[in-house]
Amino acid sequence: MSDKRQRARVQGSWAKPLPRPSGQTASVPNNHQSKSVNPGPASWGFRPQRIPQTFEFHQPIKPVRDVPPEKVIEQAGDYEISHGPSGISRLRLLPGFLPPEQADWMFSKLLAELPWSQKTNYKHGESYQEPRLTCWYGELPYTYSQSTMAANTQWHPLLLTLREAVEQMTECSFNSLLCNLYRDGHDSISWHSDNEASLGAKPTIASLSLGDTRVFSLRKQPPPFGSKVTVKEAISCIYHVLRMEENGDYTYMEQIRVPLSHGTLLLMLGATQDDWQHQVAKEYHDRGPRINLTFRNIYPRAGGPQAGDQAAIHSQTPINSPLSQV
Repeated sequence: MSDKRQRARVQGSWAKPLPRPSGQTASVPNNHQSKSVNPGPASWGFRPQRIPQTFEFHQPIKPVRDVPPEKVIEQAGDYEISHGPSGISRLRLLPGFLPPEQADWMFSKLLAELPWSQKTNYKHGESYQEPRLTCWYGELPYTYSQSTMAANTQWHPLLLTLREAVEQMTECSFNSLLCNLYRDGHDSISWHSDNEASLGAKPTIASLSLGDTRVFSLRKQPPPFGSKVTVKEAISCIYHVLRMEENGDYTYMEQIRVPLSHGTLLLMLGATQDDWQHQVAKEYHDRGPRINLTFRNIYPRAGGPQAGDQAAIHSQTPINSPLSQV
């Protein structure tokens, strides 16, 4: 029993509180006084020294560029949309080219009587169905997206009437017609240029719209690498940004929207097919059917009309008229 008490007293002595510090700090040995001592956190009673910081400005690697505002063309007129190494790109907009009553019955007749079909195209070796219906008229076949539409000389009488009206208004001649039917807002045509060799250099294309309104969009193409550009283009199109845009980023290129309503005629002139792309994008709200008649010229040999060609035309450019700068 006494041995147990003795062991308890010994163990209890270990639980005594530690003695309080006397307030005196231990002296640092002389051989360490010349060395700096890390003062430790501020909670220890020391305040860390502040190291002065300096900031040096560096020019950004890429220039800062603003996204150009999208322009909208709605009023009738001729518009110069760009002037570059390829030449002047122009649009001519003629809303109400066809009176509403006339456009109504023409739309219904063409919708019911034209031989509409869905074309199969090819891209990167993959086939896909065009998201619209088409038909072709002309003495020569037409090839785009690695797919050919056969020649068709059996013009619908109404199409011949419309071609004559367009030629009289524009003072151009056209030997071919690509018809597009957008059945609803989900039908579309993606970004492209009508620059096939069979269309010749700087083709004039007349586009007549019937049916519901759809937005026709255009975007400027970056100048080809190594081409000569104006001072304005050189400032806004830096080399490495151009390389990025050539790889598919058109964020900083000019864009134009043209709402095309029932009976509207739009002409693309000059270098528009060289310097711009266009599309009719999908719309995710209710849209009725729309017919788009695109009059153009197809030549039997690449590069445009040659001496003796039956397809040669007397004019590719409409009469001169005042231009509006977009």
